[in-house]
Amino acid sequence: MLQHMVLVALGKYSPRLVEELTKAILDCSCSISDSRISILASECSILMKISGTWDAVAKIEDSLPNLATRLNISINSTRTETQKTSTGMMPYAIDAVCADRLGVVHDIAKFMANNEIQIQDLYTNTYQAANTGTQMFSVHMTINIPSDTAISVVRNDFMDFCDRLNLDAIMEPVK
Repeated sequence: MLQHMVLVALGKYSPRLVEELTKAILDCSCSISDSRISILASECSILMKISGTWDAVAKIEDSLPNLATRLNISINSTRTETQKTSTGMMPYAIDAVCADRLGVVHDIAKFMANNEIQIQDLYTNTYQAANTGTQMFSVHMTINIPSDTAISVVRNDFMDFCDRLNLDAIMEPVK
C-alpha cells in the first residue's frame, strides 16, 4: 500500500534547486503525485505530495534534514492520506480583478467560508495596468460547492459581493 507525504520547501531560487530536490525524491524510489512550484520575489516555494512504499517514504523523510542543509532551504513534511473523492461537490472556477487594495484575499476567503465553499486552489498576483499604470490585483480560484447548494443563489450572492467590493469577476463550472 502506498504511503503519502506532503513536503513544503522554501529557499532562494536557483536553476538547480528543483532538479536536485526531485533527484533526491527519485533516488529514494518515491514519486511526485502533485506539486506546485512558484517563484515569489527571489524565493522559491515548493509544495509536493510524494508517494511511495512505506520504506521509500521513510527514506526520504530521513534524508530531509541533510537535503535542506545541502540545498540551503527549509523543508517541512508531514505524512498524509489520500483525500477521499468528494462526491457531492461541484467544481467551479473564479477569476477576479480589481485595483489592488488590502484585504481582497481575506474578503473572498471569508465569503467562501461563510457559504461552506471549499477553496481547492488559489493563485493571486499584482501587476500594473497597461494604459494607466494603476496597481491591479488578480485572483484565480478553483472552488468546490456542495451539490445540495443552489448554484444560482451562490452565483448571485457572489456577484453581489463582488459588486460591493468593486471586483470584476467570472464564476464558471470547471469543464
